[in-house]
Amino acid sequence: MYKNILQSIDGIAIYPIISFLIFFVFFIGLLLFVIFSDKQHIAAMSAMPLQQPEGEEVATPLTHLRYEN
Repeated sequence: MYKNILQSIDGIAIYPIISFLIFFVFFIGLLLFVIFSDKQHIAAMSAMPLQQPEGEEVATPLTHLRYEN
C-alpha cells in the first residue's frame, strides 16, 4: 500500500538524496572543525569542569558535618 503511494508522487527520489547530502556535509564540516580547531582552547575547555573557582570554597553535601573524637 505505502509503496504504491510513494511511487505515485513525482520527484520523490530526490528526498533521500537531499537527506544524505545534509548528513554528509554536516559530518564533513564537523570533521574539519575538529581537525582545524585550536588544541589549546579545547584542552582549556575540557579542564574547566575540574577547576575550582578562585576565591571560592567548594561546598560538598558533608561540609556541615564535624568529626569530633
